[in-house]
Amino acid sequence: MAIKQTKFTLDEARIPRAWYNIVADLPVAPPPVLHPGTGQPVGPDDLAPLFPMALIGQEVSGEREIEIPEPVRQAYALYRPSPLFRAHRLEAALDTPAHIYYKYEGVSPAGSHKPNTAIAQAFFNKQEGVRRLATETGAGQWGSALAFAGALFGLEVKVYMVRVSYDQKPYRRILMETYGAEVVPSPSPTTNYGRQVLAETPDSPGSLGMAISEAVEDAATRDDTRYSLGSVLNHVLLHQTVIGLEAQEQMAMAGERPDVIIGCTGGGSNFSGLVFPFVGEKLRGEADYRVIAVEPEAAPSLTRGVYTYDFGDTGRMTPLVKMHTLGHDFVPEPIHAGGLRYHGMAPLVSLLKERGAIEAQAVHQRPTFEAGVQFARTEGIVPAPEAAHAIRVAVDEALAAKAEGRRRVILFNLSGHGHFDLSAYERHLAGTLEDYEYPAEKVAAALAALPRV
Repeated sequence: MAIKQTKFTLDEARIPRAWYNIVADLPVAPPPVLHPGTGQPVGPDDLAPLFPMALIGQEVSGEREIEIPEPVRQAYALYRPSPLFRAHRLEAALDTPAHIYYKYEGVSPAGSHKPNTAIAQAFFNKQEGVRRLATETGAGQWGSALAFAGALFGLEVKVYMVRVSYDQKPYRRILMETYGAEVVPSPSPTTNYGRQVLAETPDSPGSLGMAISEAVEDAATRDDTRYSLGSVLNHVLLHQTVIGLEAQEQMAMAGERPDVIIGCTGGGSNFSGLVFPFVGEKLRGEADYRVIAVEPEAAPSLTRGVYTYDFGDTGRMTPLVKMHTLGHDFVPEPIHAGGLRYHGMAPLVSLLKERGAIEAQAVHQRPTFEAGVQFARTEGIVPAPEAAHAIRVAVDEALAAKAEGRRRVILFNLSGHGHFDLSAYERHLAGTLEDYEYPAEKVAAALAALPRV
């Protein structure tokens, strides 16, 4: 007998009118961002060469709600509100009493959650007269989103794409170029930092830390350009909370409250987007949830990193932020979840982990793809490798519920589709995909180079 699909959708009028700022509900103030040269807290003037003032204001805001401009809401309406599904077929395949729900962000034009902040950032930059944006991208999800947003608001976009992903995912590059962006592999010969890396390591696979350095250098050396980041910073996580705000309403439509909420984490944007509104309820004492951040074993910043001040980039150009880090010099192995190949974690996510409001798990590449294939064969959606990390732990939680013989309501964020990642699935199906062990010696060497604060 066929199993019906349960889909919870909201009318366009229900697109949130304000982003949720978790800083308002934190029990302690977030540690200050420090200037890389002086070691003192940064001010607006320090950030002005990189970001428009509207985003700088959001970065330091303590207001619980920040209004979403109407042009941004209108652009959101191209794909928002995104649907919430109950995974009946996956539940049946697992023979579990758990109820599994997923918020599906792959319905956006770029195929992931990333346009939620790309649209906002493009809008605020356009408002302040910026003509060009420089950015980095790992797997290409963020670069695709910013290229799309740049086309919406008439901005030029330059994307520094991590070399290993540039080679692994040529169709992501083509999508960015179709939207009008210029895309180069990082490290590249177009910046001083890129040339330095190539001189030392001509065959470098690149990393998000390297690509960030190149994009920051690009923005800082041109008056018409600002830097745009797809994760980590407070204002980026803020914009993503439309995911969780919608999910709260949709879970109420389903008549259930999640026990466990799960998201994959690289820099922290899609995870935060789903969980922050729920964690806010937890911090205010209104509800309690178990919240799990899932990261790759090849880049386990939350599970094995150190909570300290570090640079967000390899070239030591960015301000210093307090976060869980593996060391800014650490270059993760070339896993196919390129969006999770980052040495650090968002400061707000790191703070929540440090205070015990969330937990973290690290998983290997092969079992992650096993979960992705099982999901595709039951729910019909081929997930991005990044999102498959969340699916892996959602499946594990559902199987644990089965072993315990009790119902558990599980909610996870399916942050994007894997249509441009089929070469990785091909390797998995052929049995040639590798697991990478935690590189303890490399991490130790990188941690030895942490800045002294």
